[in-house]
Amino acid sequence: MHDVVIVGAGPVGLFLACELGLAGCSVLVLEREPGPTSPFKAKPLGLRGLSAASVEAFYRRGMLHQLLTASGVDDDAGAHTDVDEPSPPRAVGHFAGMVLDPAQVDVAALPYRLPSPALEGVLTSLEAVETLLSERAAKLGVDVRRGVTVSGIAQGAESVVAQAGEREYPARWLVGCDGGRSVVRGLAGFDFVGTEPRFTGYALHATLADPGKLNRGFNLTRTGMYLQLSEGHISMMDFDGGAYDRSQPPTREHLQTVLRHVSGTDATLSDVHLASSFTDRARQTTTYRQGRVLLAGDAAHIHSPLGGQGLNTGIGDAVNLGWKLAATVHGNAPDGLLDTYTRERHPIGAKVLDWSRAQVAIMNPDPHAQAIQAVVRDLLGTRDGTTYVFQRLSGASFRYDLGGEHPLIGRSAPDLRLEDGSRLGDLMQDGRGVALDFSAGRDLRASATRWEGQIRYAAGPATNDLGLGALLVRPDGIVAWAGDRTPDRAAFEQTAGHWFGPAGC
Repeated sequence: MHDVVIVGAGPVGLFLACELGLAGCSVLVLEREPGPTSPFKAKPLGLRGLSAASVEAFYRRGMLHQLLTASGVDDDAGAHTDVDEPSPPRAVGHFAGMVLDPAQVDVAALPYRLPSPALEGVLTSLEAVETLLSERAAKLGVDVRRGVTVSGIAQGAESVVAQAGEREYPARWLVGCDGGRSVVRGLAGFDFVGTEPRFTGYALHATLADPGKLNRGFNLTRTGMYLQLSEGHISMMDFDGGAYDRSQPPTREHLQTVLRHVSGTDATLSDVHLASSFTDRARQTTTYRQGRVLLAGDAAHIHSPLGGQGLNTGIGDAVNLGWKLAATVHGNAPDGLLDTYTRERHPIGAKVLDWSRAQVAIMNPDPHAQAIQAVVRDLLGTRDGTTYVFQRLSGASFRYDLGGEHPLIGRSAPDLRLEDGSRLGDLMQDGRGVALDFSAGRDLRASATRWEGQIRYAAGPATNDLGLGALLVRPDGIVAWAGDRTPDRAAFEQTAGHWFGPAGC
């Protein structure tokens, strides 16, 4: 019997499998597709944007270089990490198709932001991400089996069984990472609530007879929206209430009709190589756990792809869940630790759904939405407006409510650098929490070593300690406790016990 069975070998399932494998868990991944490759995972239709928060997750596990290489991005990570203050981002992204100017981002307004190799988002592909994570999973001893379709789930007091045909796969825990049409979600009886779609979206790779008739980039029109990243790589939105999605195959004739409608041109598609449809249906499960079954990624929340938040939210789920589930498997989790997964990640998912809904609402081609769009466009042209969107898209604004008075608690830890050259990101590669002690007296050494198997202790002056005396960082990179110049050992130990259980476990 495995410790954990994960259903779904997409980026979320594989990232979670790697986190569990790193922690020494026995992990089996079941994937219904027979092979890892697909034209919808490769560029151009498999193109995806990883936010700075997601790139940071790869960095903290020692995979940044491999990610950049697999994505075809110049590996200049660290080129600007010796400066005192971070520079403005090279790109911000868009809100409802309105592209923002990165020079407008007020870097000084970003909370506790320090130079880091992982401050920028990365344009990559599903194929690149899955290949990287599959290779890492194999090295960590994760068993990935493809061509396996789960058809049943049976839970007991101490285990759960995934049924696939005549085969049974028993485990102590099961996690559904099997996408927006999750089989696990339905079999386990999760409530999935939300709003119905307003548009049918299309992604296609086509040959244009007259490519000059379509503009590059985002194009908001009075009848919809289209995006052309490269010639013939087109996404478009038709506000038909989602009527066409998956109702019939997207033929060349239909796609050309929609393209002409939303673009206001007579552009001609001479050939369509690949095409798929999607909607802005927005739903979320009311909890991310039912007994011994948990959900992550699109299995727990779906929404429109506007802003590229789906993949990033799913990776955030995997990072949050991985160490908590591993601690539960190993029997050293404090009471209620696994329940904090839903408590922390569900509000994040809900915010992402509303972020998506807000964009759809102002893109709707009716006079009221168009009027609101004009107001929003003006606001996004301001420094405050651009900074606000950047914080949301990059993940810089996300903060878990963990209690505590210090404003850094609950946020992703800044990439503090010790004078010996080591960085926080380097110290997190083994998946343990980190206690950073900047105090001259090494006040926390004795306390931290009580959790030696779960917390790495690092001491010494930092090049920029932000006025802190010490930090306790969870394995997912979230600050659990922050101390002043004279750290309070009792407060540190209380927090460590809260997240890592009794000392010595």
